[in-house]
Amino acid sequence: MSGFVEKPEPVEVPGLVHLHTGKVRELYQNEAGDLVMVASDRLSAYDWVLPTEIPDKGRVLTQLSLWWFDRLADLVPSHVLSTDLPAGAPADWAGRTLICKSLKMLPVECVARGYLTGSGLAEYREFRTVCGLALPEGLVDGSELPAPIFTPATKAEVGEHDENVSYEEVARQVGAETAAQLRQATLAVYGRARGIARDRGIILADTKFEFGFDNDTLVLADEVLTPDSSRFWPADEWQPGRAQPSFDKQYVRDWLTSAESGWDRRSEQPPPALPERVVEATRAKYIEAYERLTGQSWS
Repeated sequence: MSGFVEKPEPVEVPGLVHLHTGKVRELYQNEAGDLVMVASDRLSAYDWVLPTEIPDKGRVLTQLSLWWFDRLADLVPSHVLSTDLPAGAPADWAGRTLICKSLKMLPVECVARGYLTGSGLAEYREFRTVCGLALPEGLVDGSELPAPIFTPATKAEVGEHDENVSYEEVARQVGAETAAQLRQATLAVYGRARGIARDRGIILADTKFEFGFDNDTLVLADEVLTPDSSRFWPADEWQPGRAQPSFDKQYVRDWLTSAESGWDRRSEQPPPALPERVVEATRAKYIEAYERLTGQSWS
C-alpha cells in the first residue's frame, strides 16, 4: 500500500473545475477550457506523498520551470499560456500557478540519461543494458555515458512505480513517427539543458519530460528540469563509484531509511512526519538549485 498519507481536499475556486490531485500538483480547468496547474509544497518519496510539506517548494518548481521554458522555446514550445492568477484564487497560489494549453498528452515519461545511476544502474548491473540499450563494460554508479540515451518509462498513478520500457514498446504504444519525435525532442532538450547546467557548475545526470500534442505540434508540458524531475549534482564533487551529492530530496530519502525515522519502507505503514531540520535542509537544497542555475537570488 502507498499513495497519500493524508490526501488533501482541493481548494474550490469560482469558475474553475477541479480535475485531478497529483503527487505535487492540483489540476483545474477554467471556463475557456485551459488547464490551471497549481504546484503545492507536497513532497513524495518511495511512492508515498509525505504528510510534511516543504515551504516554497511549489514556487521554486514553478519559477524554475518557467526559466527553463524560456531557454528551450526554440527547440520545442511549452504549454504555458499565462502566469496570471485566476480571479478568486487564494493569495497562496501566487508564484505557483500556470495557465496552460489543454493538450493531448502522451502516455510516456521521456527520460534522458547522461550518467549511470538509479534504476538504470540496477538494470546495468544485471544485464549491461538500460531500457534494453547495450552499454560498455566497466561502468559504475555515477559514470558518464559515452553519449546521452533516451530511456522511456510508463506513467504511473500516485503510489505506483514508473516502469522503464524499451523504445520499441513506446513505438508500439504511440506509433513509430511519434516515438521518433519524442526521442529527438528529449535528447535535444537534455543536450541544451546539460550545457547550461555545466556552465553553472552543475551536472545534469538525468531528467524526465512529458509531452503532448497541440493539434500536430509537439509541446513540452508539466514541469521541466526541476529537482523533482531531474538529478542535479555539484560538478566539483562528482566522483564515479559512489552515490553523488545532489540538489533534490535525497536528504529526505536518507532520513526516511535511517534508524532515527523508525520506518520500514517495505512495510505497509505510511512514513512518519519529517523533523524540522530535515524540512529546512530540503528547502535549502531546492533553493540552492534555483539560485545556482538561474543566477538569481530567491526571495
